[in-house]
Parts: sequence; C-alpha cells; structure tokens
Amino acid sequence: MSRPLPPFAELLAQCSTSAVHLETRDVYAVDEEDQDLKAWRAGGLASVEDRSAWWGPFHDSVADAVDRGVTVQRARAVSLPATEYIRFEHACTPRNVEAGEDVRWLSRDLALGLLLPAHDFWLFDGRLIRWHHFAGDGTHLRDELDDRLGFAEQAAAAFAAVWDRAVPHAEFMLD
Repeated sequence: MSRPLPPFAELLAQCSTSAVHLETRDVYAVDEEDQDLKAWRAGGLASVEDRSAWWGPFHDSVADAVDRGVTVQRARAVSLPATEYIRFEHACTPRNVEAGEDVRWLSRDLALGLLLPAHDFWLFDGRLIRWHHFAGDGTHLRDELDDRLGFAEQAAAAFAAVWDRAVPHAEFMLD
C-alpha cells in the first residue's frame, strides 16, 4: 500500500481524466506568520484578480491539468458555524476556482447518512489515492499513496456522495 510519494504536481501531471479532493476537517494547522492569513484577518486579502499576489506552483499544476481536459473537483464537508480556518479557506477559495477547480461545500448537517473516510484524500483518475494524515490539531503528519482498487472505489463513492449534496462555492454561505 505505502510507497515513495511523488510530488503532488507530478501526480496531477500524470492524470488523464479526473482529480478529486475530499476535505472533511474543520481545522488545518496554518503558520500564524502566513501572509494570506494575516491579510485576511486584517480584511485585506489580495483580490483574485491580482494573480501576482497569490498565484503559485499549485495553481499552475491545476490550470495545466484543466487545460489538458482533466476535471479537478474539491468537496469540503464542514461544520457550521464555521471555524476561523474554514472562514479563511472559504475566502481563499476563489483562487482555486480561478485556477480551474470546481469547488463545492457541504454542511456537516446535510452529510447525515453518508459514510465518509477518516482521512482527507486526493483521488487521481479514480484509481490512485493520496491519503492525508493529520494530527488532532490539524498539523499535517504525512501523506501516503494507495492503489488498491477496492479502496479507490470506496473513495470515489464517498466523494460522489458528498459532491451530489454539496453546494457550489459561489452559492455557499457560511452564516
């Protein structure tokens, strides 16, 4: 199951059809010195139109994949009222959308009855999972690759279930 982990950009570059990301945590650790977080807290997050202020290698990778015809989707299951981190993430999401991701949000209340994995993941072409392991405080511990077909099918089903109930970013209100 576990094998050497290529960089995310390489995994996305190898995609031919789809890359989907399921996020289910309400807190992800972020460096208190992060410039975007500081700007957001001060009410001055750079506008999505000012690409020079925020566009980076991740956005290049997503845009390149979308330009090749890869569908890139992200679904977030979140608790409401939202944590500070989720409010920050929501404010930054137009950047993901600008890069070409389709992003949807699902209030945890509307996720009742769904069987969701214990870990966030990326699923590439419906066959390769990049599981994310986090500590309770949201600190990223490690990632691992998993190409077991049964697990990939379960991850795809979990993502699809969230996606079907989720609300597009532009329509999702945190309050």
